[in-house]
Amino acid sequence: MFAALTRTLKAAGEATRLRILALLAEAELTVSDLTDILRQSQPRLSRHLRLLAEAGLVERFREGSWAFFRLAERGGGAGIARVLIARLDSSDATIVRDRERLTAVRAVRAAAAQNYFRRHAAEWDRIRKLHVADAAVEDAIRAALADRPIGALLDLGTGTGRMLELFAPDIERGLGLDLSLDMLALARARLDRAGLKHCSVRQGDIYDLALPRDSFDAVIIHQVLHFLDDSAHAIREAARVLRPGGRLLVVDFAPHDLEFLREEHAHRRLGFAAETMTQWLEAAGLDVLRQQTLPPGPEGKIAVSLWLARDPRIVLAQPAAREVA
Repeated sequence: MFAALTRTLKAAGEATRLRILALLAEAELTVSDLTDILRQSQPRLSRHLRLLAEAGLVERFREGSWAFFRLAERGGGAGIARVLIARLDSSDATIVRDRERLTAVRAVRAAAAQNYFRRHAAEWDRIRKLHVADAAVEDAIRAALADRPIGALLDLGTGTGRMLELFAPDIERGLGLDLSLDMLALARARLDRAGLKHCSVRQGDIYDLALPRDSFDAVIIHQVLHFLDDSAHAIREAARVLRPGGRLLVVDFAPHDLEFLREEHAHRRLGFAAETMTQWLEAAGLDVLRQQTLPPGPEGKIAVSLWLARDPRIVLAQPAAREVA
């Protein structure tokens, strides 16, 4: 125990490695990301990351040809990392500069994704069918949320508004949020054509929802997370707006190795392992009810997974009104 603790503290007790821990507290990052932010060579940063991983302070996971790093979730090193980060002065000039560079790196990636959506907005549904058996996935989505009525539905990353259209007959109101104005224009046209006056869309940031806590009975995040830098953050925001007993349904790709999706289709992640998504949902305070993986259709190459989670707070029944004589 003494030797392990000494090794962990020694690994963290170096300026660059402490900066890496602070950055990984903000987001999962690759060596390339850290190279851009810290302005150090890739071999040097790879050595720092190896030492942090060996000490149990960070975790490394590979997706295709990319390797991502994040703070350790379990073990003694995880607790030590968070204690050290909490002790850092957020106004320190080095920390502030690193966070500014992290913001710049994220902005570049976000701009690339938005350019992709702008170019492909009109053909989005067709593109998605190349990889997903839409009919089977939509049947599974409806079945996952069929056991209870939905008053208010929120669709994050609504795209063309298909999820709102799918659930429109069964909900009292629906709201779709998306960052892309091009996608929102298509979604509005779709809802107008269908006469769905109880559904609307607007621009919104999935990381910072301009919505009050406890607002929705169900939230859907459908084929969105693989475009994001910080999926766990998006899940936490979705959980925040759930009412007591509300449900969150995440639908995304299972792990795959189709590297061309990064360059040609702006994918940040090549799918999600079941245990990773479960960790994120539980860390957001939700109970995971089920996980299901659907094989690809005849035209597809990637399996699709669904995770259904619920806010554990008890829904209190309203007291019956008393008759007044």
